[in-house]
Amino acid sequence: MRKVVSPDGTTIAYEKAGDGPPIVLLNGSFRDHTIFDALVPELAPHCTTYVYDRRGRGESGDSPQYAVAREIEDLQAVIQEAGGSAVVFAGSSGANLAIEAALAGAPITRLALHEPFYRVEGFPKPPWNVAKTLRVLMEQDRRREAVEYYLGSFLGLTPDTVAQWRNGPIWAVNEANAHTLAYDLAICGDCTVPADRLAGCTTPTLVLNSTGTSEWLRAAARATAAALPDGRSLELPGSWHRIDMDVLGRTLVEFATA
Repeated sequence: MRKVVSPDGTTIAYEKAGDGPPIVLLNGSFRDHTIFDALVPELAPHCTTYVYDRRGRGESGDSPQYAVAREIEDLQAVIQEAGGSAVVFAGSSGANLAIEAALAGAPITRLALHEPFYRVEGFPKPPWNVAKTLRVLMEQDRRREAVEYYLGSFLGLTPDTVAQWRNGPIWAVNEANAHTLAYDLAICGDCTVPADRLAGCTTPTLVLNSTGTSEWLRAAARATAAALPDGRSLELPGSWHRIDMDVLGRTLVEFATA
């Protein structure tokens, strides 16, 4: 992988592919750049894609003290590698991070978000002590329990669904990246849609959700789009928190090259 050094000295690993206008892909909880392995071939004939490992994951470095501002700087460093400005596509808690980056003035020309982790009125928020509980579990190196707790208490998955995840092929990656879940919790804050702040964001933004996702994620996507002066929402075919890849690829190409 290629490397770029973030302002605080942390090395961020990224891959570049394709040809055309630049688009940076930003992942959410647990994952590293490989989550986009199936999406990059859909985009590469039309766009120059940049995928990277967020700090603390994969081949990227980390710092002793975490701050959301450092992750914003990481994204900006990758955008600089892309030529100084770029379209950004981000999903899950990565969508929350991309929003914070746009609000901080990152050179994002267009922003595509997939189901940011907010809770609108009528849907319960995660427990108030979720971050503290997760921190205690990680201090005791109880990675499996930390992952299960995050999936159940923060994402609201049922015990049966968590068990399915536990028996799935990527569970080892989930446990390996469990220490970064605290980063995502910090990014999401109290999970309230920052409507007042979003009102000042002029970046053209497309907020996506899938037909098969949870109602709270669907509601959050629509509320986010509604709060943005240049935002629109779009529902695409898919399952829980996942859009059919060919449809997502076509939609992002159209959005990034318009």
